[in-house]
Amino acid sequence: MKALRLTFESFRFAWDALKGNLLRTILSLLGVTVGIFSIISVFAVVDSLEANVRQSMSFVGDKVIYVNKWPWSFGPGIPWWKYFNRPVPTVREFRALQRNLSPGSNRGVAIFANTSGNTFKAGSNSMTSCSLEGVSYDYYIVSDVPLAEGRYFTPQEVESARSVAIIGADIAANLFPNRSAVGQTFKAKGLTFTVIGVLQKEGKKLLDTPSNDANCFIPFGMFTKIFAVATGGGGGVTPTIGIKGVDSDPGLLNLESEVQGLMRNIRGLKPREEDSFSLNRPEMLANAITSLFSVIGVAGAVIGSFAMLVGGFGIANIMFVSVKERTNIIGIQKSLGAKNYFILFQFLFEAVFLCLLGGGAGIFLVFLITAIPQDAMPLFLSAGNITLGLTVSVVIGMLAGIIPAVLAANLDPVIAIRAK
Repeated sequence: MKALRLTFESFRFAWDALKGNLLRTILSLLGVTVGIFSIISVFAVVDSLEANVRQSMSFVGDKVIYVNKWPWSFGPGIPWWKYFNRPVPTVREFRALQRNLSPGSNRGVAIFANTSGNTFKAGSNSMTSCSLEGVSYDYYIVSDVPLAEGRYFTPQEVESARSVAIIGADIAANLFPNRSAVGQTFKAKGLTFTVIGVLQKEGKKLLDTPSNDANCFIPFGMFTKIFAVATGGGGGVTPTIGIKGVDSDPGLLNLESEVQGLMRNIRGLKPREEDSFSLNRPEMLANAITSLFSVIGVAGAVIGSFAMLVGGFGIANIMFVSVKERTNIIGIQKSLGAKNYFILFQFLFEAVFLCLLGGGAGIFLVFLITAIPQDAMPLFLSAGNITLGLTVSVVIGMLAGIIPAVLAANLDPVIAIRAK
């Protein structure tokens, strides 16, 4: 009860002091408000940017190993020509992996390839700059294929290379306006395709990454009839093999080791020969993104901390002035029996309270900015950033107010009462 009473009294003293010097209080709040606004706005932008970049990169899937000619990341000093003469993944290798991979090590194996700049026509309607992607049946396991209407391919449609297609939302809207696209036909590369499904609309992405809105999936066999697919080191469209891992192998170490061994065996590599393929995982991109935004976050925090430092000096200055103005009152309080810790707590609470008001105002300003609709990159203010802002406010208040509070608590009551 005593602690609660002291807290209430300290709050009342702090509120009366702040209200009694309203202009000075507002000017002091501005420094903390700008400081917290700078730090939290930087973190909010970085978090939003990272979230949008990760969403833009979501097409690579999760828990997937991709067999490619090129690695997704290059270390320093590694010559690019080391990979130039490597053979590309082939349908033969895809079939071999399908047959020989342990059933319990993976959920599915898929091969896929795509081309861009295609034109689709349906009656008098047409759409240019479309992607055409040939996929095997297990593609929906390796990569997410969210359908808004219709269905996915059947194994028979894929194996017999039928002319069926799953189209993106923009293609459906342009070729078949004001009606359902499922069951309709369109032409691509001189062939007629029947629409069996329409993908969910993804919208504009932050990065220039593949979007399914202007993409069309067809069976891989049909794709090979339209385009020349590279075999070994030859020219043509380069396919990719994707293998979906299982939850019991979170690091995909077992799957990676098995795929590596099988690929070396398929390509007849000797024990001392280097791999002639690359096994890529989404974690490579995720780690690169995390490292990049960690650096950006630290840089932003350092810049914002200077603004916060200025606000802290402002609070410290105003607290020194407040102690000097209330020296006589402090002497009276101590002569009436007020303990040193009560005086200390009173001024310290005032500094923290002042910083919390400024910090709350800064966070509110950031929230107002995030409430503005953004098409390219929606901003959001996380609970973690709000907690961080309030915590920084409390810490700055304690650091800025501790020395003035200690000086006030150690004043001699007789000298303090005589002060004018």
